[in-house]
Amino acid sequence: MNDVYQTINQAILEVFKREATPLRVKDIYLRIQEDNLYEFNTATPEQVVRTALRRHTTNLDFASSSSRKLYQVLADGTYWLKGLPYASKQEITAAPGDEALKDSIQAIDDFQDKYTTAFRNSILNRLKRIAPGDFEIFCRELLKVYGFKDVQVTKLSRDGGIDGYGELKIGLSYLHVAFQCKRWNKSSIGRPEIDKFRGASQGHYQQAVFFTTSRFTPAAKAADNQAGAIPMALFDGEAIVNLMIEKRFGVEVVKEIYLFEEAFDKIFGI
Repeated sequence: MNDVYQTINQAILEVFKREATPLRVKDIYLRIQEDNLYEFNTATPEQVVRTALRRHTTNLDFASSSSRKLYQVLADGTYWLKGLPYASKQEITAAPGDEALKDSIQAIDDFQDKYTTAFRNSILNRLKRIAPGDFEIFCRELLKVYGFKDVQVTKLSRDGGIDGYGELKIGLSYLHVAFQCKRWNKSSIGRPEIDKFRGASQGHYQQAVFFTTSRFTPAAKAADNQAGAIPMALFDGEAIVNLMIEKRFGVEVVKEIYLFEEAFDKIFGI
């Protein structure tokens, strides 16, 4: 049978003895109640515990503080016994074996970055080697995966500067979209190419999409959207590869790596 202590501080000290860990005011109060360590003759028993802790804590000083110090308050707001050291969560988790674990995780992260960069470059180089007509078909299929409907590639002799077209549903209506494909390996796409494509699309379509395995010059990027002109979305080689990975188009996940993390705080509340 538990003893009922005469003073609230005796009860608090007993809680710390049994728990052997810093605690918050509410946790101390609940443990006193559960173990029947003290009889509260008040309508606000938790406030009694809080007042006792504050009056007898070394690093709290106010008019009603007691000269008899029993506790200390830690940086996280918990209370602990005066003068007794206590390892914080951070100190507890910094065990010798954890350094090897952190090094392993960092090595995995580094490998992932190197592998992803090499994979992206490999995909882009593959795109740069396919025939221009095949690149148009590739872009057509990529648009389908993105959500476009009725996507068509125009015949080379009749394209009029438009390599293909399709429809994209926005809300309750459909946008008629034209697309252009430039499988270029070295030179960048400049402003003249953008203006030419916009001129071919203006008045016939509501939006235009420009694909290239190369890059766009700053001037070309600055001309993608202009007031009163048909809006244009620019996809360079890097953006195309990103879209492929996002939509899992021409890309498969062959292996998943699981990294585990301890979660003792969910079990013990530490």
